[in-house]
Amino acid sequence: MKTFACGDVVPGCDARFVCDTEDEILAAVARHAAEDHGLTSVPPELVEAVRAAVRPVQV
Repeated sequence: MKTFACGDVVPGCDARFVCDTEDEILAAVARHAAEDHGLTSVPPELVEAVRAAVRPVQV
């Protein structure tokens, strides 16, 4: 399981994601970026920032 907090990349955003894989996180974040942040495309730099902020779920 992986987790990502949007606020780690976009200050002030409180969206959080928990998915089985990094690919699922990236897909969910892409939808969130379009729906909540108005991004029509996700720049490669943003994808890399998200990847760097994805963490394993602590149990």
